[in-house]
Amino acid sequence: MSYPEFFDAVPRLRMRDPLAAFLGAVEDGVIEYGYIDAVKLAGHSCPTVASAYWLTYRALGALYRGELPERGGIRVEFREDRTFGVTGVMANIVSLLTGATSDTGFKGLAGRFDRRNLLLFNVDLQLDMRFTRTDTGAHVDVAAHVRQVPSDPAMALLLQRSLSGQADPEEQRRFGAIWQDRVRRTLLDHGQDNKVFVIHCLPGDTTTVPMNDGECARGESIAQYSSPPCYAHEFSGFFGEDEAGDC
Repeated sequence: MSYPEFFDAVPRLRMRDPLAAFLGAVEDGVIEYGYIDAVKLAGHSCPTVASAYWLTYRALGALYRGELPERGGIRVEFREDRTFGVTGVMANIVSLLTGATSDTGFKGLAGRFDRRNLLLFNVDLQLDMRFTRTDTGAHVDVAAHVRQVPSDPAMALLLQRSLSGQADPEEQRRFGAIWQDRVRRTLLDHGQDNKVFVIHCLPGDTTTVPMNDGECARGESIAQYSSPPCYAHEFSGFFGEDEAGDC
């Protein structure tokens, strides 16, 4: 399987899954995910898929501070409905990484390992998502602001030509290359940029300790970061209203 080299340069997420350990699926229950796993699940790589992966990575780093995050021990809440904009796409990635599901997940064994009711929507939040440890109640609110990462000026025209069938093979290749270059820049050049990826620890939360991979945003207005990590606004007319939402 051939894919852009930068996929492997994105830091990987290591977690411990007690269910995997209990059933002997993985030694010590330690599971590792990479960005390529998110791409495989979604079937593509884009700013939304990148944002879902990286927000999860950053949020869990803030919540567990050097410990292995516990897969299945994290509740994730979304501000929007699962059908709004790109929320459903992001939720699928988050579910893969955290094990959190709504009502379709593993029902547990003798009251243990239940993965249901850990993925919630239409929650009153200032930012897009909230990650909460079910063992301690510590939580962080997060959002992606990928509009801060500019697109190549040629992107819109190449997209138009590719979708209309007018692009030749070289134009289609170039479109894919500059599309993925923006994803690369988002993850590798702006991965620790708190203007792009906001990890907001609420007042009094024990996770306000500075992290090795970037501090939580504190003492600033977070309203400017509340837009979903949608890219459809850049290419008006090419995406339906349901896909674009009001971003």
